[in-house]
Amino acid sequence: MSVFEDINNTTDRASQIGERYIKSSHQYFRLKVFQQLTLSLSMMTKVLIIGSLMFAGLVFLSIAGAIELGNAVNSYALGCLLVGLIYIALGIIMYLLRSKFNSFVIKKVGTNFFN
Repeated sequence: MSVFEDINNTTDRASQIGERYIKSSHQYFRLKVFQQLTLSLSMMTKVLIIGSLMFAGLVFLSIAGAIELGNAVNSYALGCLLVGLIYIALGIIMYLLRSKFNSFVIKKVGTNFFN
């Protein structure tokens, strides 16, 4: 009977080790998800705050630039039009370079996510 008892003891130990492994893996994945979630929320908060301040600054710079261009060409409407055309040109450039931005973002997020 000792052979059967040894087999029973061995399977019990293997079962306990497997259960501990599953619990440890579950805790690890929960911590990993928590880490990624907090990093993402932190990054989104920073992007929102910094982006809104930068946007406000860009609006004021655009207005000042349009007024100054309007004074230079003696037409405020033409100054606003020139500033608008500059933004359209920048938008087209960004559209043409969108694949480079995608690969840059994927590389940055991938290193944070998989480490």
